[in-house]
Amino acid sequence: MSFKRLFSKGAAAAPGRLHLAAHSHHLWPDASFAGQVESWDDAARLADAKWDRVMGEVWPAAQRDVADELGLIGFDSIVFATNTHDFLIRLAAAAPRAEPHRLRVLISDGEFHSARRQFDRWAEDGWLELIRVPTEPFDSFTERFLIAARAGNHDLILVSQVLFGSGRIFDGVEELAALGEPGGPWVVIDGYHSFMALPAPLGEAAQSRAFYLAGGYKYAMAGEGMAFMHCPPGFGPRPPITGWYAEFGELSAPPGGVGYTSDAMRFMGATFDPSALYRFNHVRRMLEREGLDTAGISAHVEPLQRRLMDSIAGTALARAELLNPLDGARHARFLAFRHPDAAQWCRTLAALGCVTDVRGDVLRLGLGLYHDEHDIEAFADLAAQLD
Repeated sequence: MSFKRLFSKGAAAAPGRLHLAAHSHHLWPDASFAGQVESWDDAARLADAKWDRVMGEVWPAAQRDVADELGLIGFDSIVFATNTHDFLIRLAAAAPRAEPHRLRVLISDGEFHSARRQFDRWAEDGWLELIRVPTEPFDSFTERFLIAARAGNHDLILVSQVLFGSGRIFDGVEELAALGEPGGPWVVIDGYHSFMALPAPLGEAAQSRAFYLAGGYKYAMAGEGMAFMHCPPGFGPRPPITGWYAEFGELSAPPGGVGYTSDAMRFMGATFDPSALYRFNHVRRMLEREGLDTAGISAHVEPLQRRLMDSIAGTALARAELLNPLDGARHARFLAFRHPDAAQWCRTLAALGCVTDVRGDVLRLGLGLYHDEHDIEAFADLAAQLD
């Protein structure tokens, strides 16, 4: 079955483009355009009063959809920001620490640049002590990371549920979350490549004892500007980096002090562009109309991934190492091919009108709802031209 009709505007804007980067800048469905227009119309019609609608209707609707996707009972543990980097800064500032001026952080060596670069910079100044667990060998990564986390002496533990560079899945989210305590350590799951890509990404322990970061840029199909964080209750009641939007709601404060709500709004920042929330809400309503959920989209994508693997037999891509094999278990929405020629392949495909991306020596091919078997056939023809 083809769902290309849901992405007609994106297809018409770039005829002839073969976009195999749904794991990167996912194409926006037509429904997102309706959301963008509604955001503009509300600003024009309501002016200053638009914020009553944004915070009273649009924001809660997006909270509910995120909570439903994560399997949460309520939705008041969800807060939004422009990007996940904002949340990393707020978390690092708020996390309890054994040493007053030094944060001890455990991560993998496969974290995305938002965390990697920021943590490396803080480590240069001695403000942060960084402990890295190698992701390779991949088959033992989950076990090795859990062993390191259980060794203790960490203030903050962060790991990606799906590793962006390899597409491998960290399968120990529940076990890791069980280590989380309000007084430390704090467990943070980077879910950017799992949100709306893996059904039910959070279990009971993770919901109550771990932070979860993700956003709309990729599989949520809503574009940039809609990062979110699930905040477990009781963790960080008074974040030191706080915006004035955190003043809305029922506040509690020490005498003469700054007040905070008890829900996720305690981690709120300041004025933001709400258009991404409109886009996200419209995309979610589109999926409802089509009878689609994350499991259904995965059921559409996974056969295409297998067909792609079959189609590249005998091409240069067949010489590459597939880092995330299609072994029947849960799978990322992209295939990661490691080879010294990965960057050259990416450039050649781009010259042929095919959008992919490369991370170091890994070529990533991402499939989504807007692909069908004809796209796989077209890619096979292009792959045959690679050296």
